[in-house]
Amino acid sequence: MENFGLVYPMFAMVVLTCVVLAALFRARTQSVATGQVSASYFKTYRGGDEPDASVQLSRHFANIFEAPTLFYVVCLAAMIVNQTAWPLHLLAWMYVLLRAAHAHIHIGRNKLRPRIFVYFTSWIALLLMWVYVTAAVITSN
Repeated sequence: MENFGLVYPMFAMVVLTCVVLAALFRARTQSVATGQVSASYFKTYRGGDEPDASVQLSRHFANIFEAPTLFYVVCLAAMIVNQTAWPLHLLAWMYVLLRAAHAHIHIGRNKLRPRIFVYFTSWIALLLMWVYVTAAVITSN
């Protein structure tokens, strides 16, 4: 069953994605309820300006489907080739925690320096996951 242990950090990323989606939905419904933007704006995203808080969440929601896609793929690849030792689990959880920190920073105060640091550190963790899995496959042949 250890071979499938990477499902847990993958599930955590899905939960994080759902949390961001819920925050985006809440921000958009509040912007309509307070009259900041018309509900019809969201049909075509024209005819007004989306409030900054909603735009920020929208951008983050799009971002959470970019690099994390490579995370899901490397986790699945690791499980398929049975390369799921503890270093990979550690890197996977590190990636998820860094992405959660990135979401907290980006959606919150949006301080650029810590956001960039956390974002690129998550990329390093992701790259190390790919290096680990690739090296394990190469050395097993």
